[in-house]
Amino acid sequence: MLKESPQSAIVIYPAVLSVADASLRSPEGRLAEAVGLTEAIGLAVVFSEVIKVNNIKPSTYIGQGNVERLSGIIASEDASLVIMDCQLSPMQQRNLEKAWNCKVIDRTALILEIFGERASTKEGVLQVELAHLSYQKSRLVRSWTHLERQRGGAGFLGGPGEKQIEMDRRIISDRISKIKKELEEVKRTRSLHRTARKRVPYPTIALVGYTNAGKSTLFNRLTHADVLAKDQLFATLDPTMRQLSLPNGSEVILSDTVGFISELPTELVAAFRATLEEVLEADIILHVRDCCHADTEAQRQDVYKVLKSLGLEEKIEDNLLEVLNKVDLMEEEERKAMLTSAHRKEKIVAVSAKTGEGIPELLHLLEIKLSETKLDLSVKLPIDDGAAISWLYRRAEIVSRTDDDNFASFHVRMDKADVNRLQVMIEGKKKSE
Repeated sequence: MLKESPQSAIVIYPAVLSVADASLRSPEGRLAEAVGLTEAIGLAVVFSEVIKVNNIKPSTYIGQGNVERLSGIIASEDASLVIMDCQLSPMQQRNLEKAWNCKVIDRTALILEIFGERASTKEGVLQVELAHLSYQKSRLVRSWTHLERQRGGAGFLGGPGEKQIEMDRRIISDRISKIKKELEEVKRTRSLHRTARKRVPYPTIALVGYTNAGKSTLFNRLTHADVLAKDQLFATLDPTMRQLSLPNGSEVILSDTVGFISELPTELVAAFRATLEEVLEADIILHVRDCCHADTEAQRQDVYKVLKSLGLEEKIEDNLLEVLNKVDLMEEEERKAMLTSAHRKEKIVAVSAKTGEGIPELLHLLEIKLSETKLDLSVKLPIDDGAAISWLYRRAEIVSRTDDDNFASFHVRMDKADVNRLQVMIEGKKKSE
């Protein structure tokens, strides 16, 4: 574990020239992100560099010349941890560790380490452990294929080291199976909670975005909660939900989720699917963007890529609103231009979650979006049921009302969620009569 490693680290981003970069992200931006990820777990980065390579070298990824040059830097900086911001094969990792005489990890291992430190709920801890084990198992299998070639017989007559590898593989597989069963139970519990919310019920709004875009700060601003909000990558790993009252009196549930990142390890995408179910169930998705970041457009593409991988293409098209955050970091003229430009667009709003600027416009946009889902219907209530009639006035848009001696008849526009709630209320009164 990295907690036992020295606190000095070197970060290297190999920019492969033969691979077209479709993400729009600059090599310098990618390196800065890797440095931020490293610092997020308390490691001191003593040296960082973008290394341009024409092609990925099978043995060392970056080529022997770069390996020898970096050996001197690693020795002079007295660093015993090198983070390669790429996906290393087990052989590449072992060759680099031997050449540099220090621990070497890749991007996947770094992100898994961060998730391991930050997860706090039972679900989060289980998901991270599952991702760790899946990663370890895949590398264990690949890293020992050279021994399996030495197999000389059948049954128990395996090659050197094979028995221990099979034991390790079985231990990991057994633990993975156990965790998956526990996660299924957690998912079942979360499903029951969602069913309970639907009986209330309120529309659900999920905050998504690139890590460190300001989701938790916005969450705290809107709900007056105290969710951990730091200028740090992956400050939030466990989903948090709070009730939010909109200016028009509507109630919604706001969900804060884990931040996305480019090249998110496949192990984590699968392991955190239960967490992302809140996004799958959401009525509206708020995509929070750091509009001041140099790679904001590349980050936008990365978030959309993950959402589409979850089967949310239609929801992106119809129910996603973009929140351009951190306008407080802009110069005055640039900030005013951003606010004016965003105000003219239907699904975009510019805000500062830190100062509160633009928050009223965001809430108004949410009201408009939620009103699009309202249903026109007729409601007939006993004239003496003051509580139900009062509730209807609070929750619905009253188009017209006519009364007779026994009933009040309404033509209303209501959220689908409130229609369900009204039905539950009416059925409950019928049963109690």
